[in-house]
Amino acid sequence: MKRSWHVYIISCSDDTLYTGITNDLARRIKEHNDGIGSKYTRPRRPVQLVYMEGRDSRSAAARREAAIKGLTRQEKIKLCAKAVTTISSE
Repeated sequence: MKRSWHVYIISCSDDTLYTGITNDLARRIKEHNDGIGSKYTRPRRPVQLVYMEGRDSRSAAARREAAIKGLTRQEKIKLCAKAVTTISSE
């Protein structure tokens, strides 16, 4: 089954992390960088995608987003680093 929803973390220009969900990742990152993505990222552009994972439904993506938002900054950084390591070793 195709994963139609994505949970993502972006790094903002002030070195903060923003977590969100979308069903069109490329469009959403462009919206963040164009200043129409979210109130939080608007003054913190440009943003860069640092983490993404797929989910089968919006509700599953929203649950995972909430779990990630509950992590500390250090835990989020470890999550992103682990994902990069996994991708580069495949």
